[in-house]
Amino acid sequence: MNDFDNREQEPKKKRKFRLFDTQREGKGVTKEQAAKEGTGLKRFFRLYRDNLGKLFSVNIMMVLGCLPLLFAILALSGTVSREFTAPASDVFPLIRAESVGQAASSPADLVVLAIDGLQTVERAPTFWTYFFFGLSGLTVFTFGFVNVGAAYVTRGIVMGDPVFPYSDFFYAIKRNWRQGMIYGVIDFIILALLGFDLYYLFTTARRIFDFFLLWTTVGVAMIYVFMRYYLYLQMVTFDLSIKKLLKNSLIFSILGLKRNILALLGTLFFVFLNIMCL
Repeated sequence: MNDFDNREQEPKKKRKFRLFDTQREGKGVTKEQAAKEGTGLKRFFRLYRDNLGKLFSVNIMMVLGCLPLLFAILALSGTVSREFTAPASDVFPLIRAESVGQAASSPADLVVLAIDGLQTVERAPTFWTYFFFGLSGLTVFTFGFVNVGAAYVTRGIVMGDPVFPYSDFFYAIKRNWRQGMIYGVIDFIILALLGFDLYYLFTTARRIFDFFLLWTTVGVAMIYVFMRYYLYLQMVTFDLSIKKLLKNSLIFSILGLKRNILALLGTLFFVFLNIMCL
């Protein structure tokens, strides 16, 4: 922790003036301005407004860190798949097989063949489809890095420390690379499993027990999302094992339940706005 404390206390090096430099030092704030910042939502929106450029830079780095997911999107979009046409109806092969041995088809048979024989475009996976899916798997190893870097920068913004998004982002990754990579893999797998479980149970639930499993999974997913609010923040602040990080995050997620629910609702609201704007 000594190296970390020394690094935190070191004065930030001044940068030469650059017109498009997003990391140059600002004029700072006075004590009167700091006292007016307030707390709660008022302070949140003030910080959001004053640090919008820095948050934008962090988001760019997170997108670049998760860039391998682009290959999965390309594979799922069918860009590298092989297209072919096939009947849209599943019963067309049976109807066609019955009509092969007939000498002549009646008008009714022709109507059925015309309706069930309508063609649709299908896609078959190719080598590049599986190759792109494989490349997207690299996100498992970068997922923890981008979360560690983002947590460190946003923590500095909230605490009022001088923040240089790019250098601080990579400093946090360098300092926590081992723990960040290990838990990043675990985190990615847990999120993927919870997402798959929710989708599967939501689309297949028919019995009372199925709905019980669905809502139980929803509860577990919510608790884990709340835990993630604190997990990476602790990782960049304290020297704790992954077991203790999980334990503390679970405790904080329960103690701050009201605040966590409000944060989740805010996140869902902005996700909804983005979907509506597409």
